[in-house]
Amino acid sequence: MDAIDLRLVELLRGNARLSYAELARQVGLSAPAVHERVGKLESSGVIRAYRAEAEPEAIGLGVTALIGIVEDSGGDTDDMLEAFRRMPEIESCYFMAGVESFLLKARVGTIAQLEELIMRLNRTPGVASTRTGIALSTKWENRPQPLELPSA
Repeated sequence: MDAIDLRLVELLRGNARLSYAELARQVGLSAPAVHERVGKLESSGVIRAYRAEAEPEAIGLGVTALIGIVEDSGGDTDDMLEAFRRMPEIESCYFMAGVESFLLKARVGTIAQLEELIMRLNRTPGVASTRTGIALSTKWENRPQPLELPSA
């Protein structure tokens, strides 16, 4: 990946709806050349997806929780991960260093729905315990970082 590829990724992270013509203008290439480069970035997995970011409260998901999972020593990690993956309320799952094996980010509409999710998590084979924090507000999230070429 060269500096142009990094710039294309940075531009698309900021606005995935930019046209190939606009991308080309900003990186100094032709639109067909940019189209080819973006296609390669997609097929290689550098660009994983394009999606619309919706305001969670506007679509009925006003409660954001961070849930730490302590894994039972006899639990099967792959089975746990598959169980978490099947729970649509869970937006993100991070493998952690420390007491908690996983940190989950979940969004639900109500505290009652969060309680139900936590009960399901605690009944998941391999989960020893959970610890939940509820976000009072979101100041920002999903902020793209500026990309730099690695030093040679």
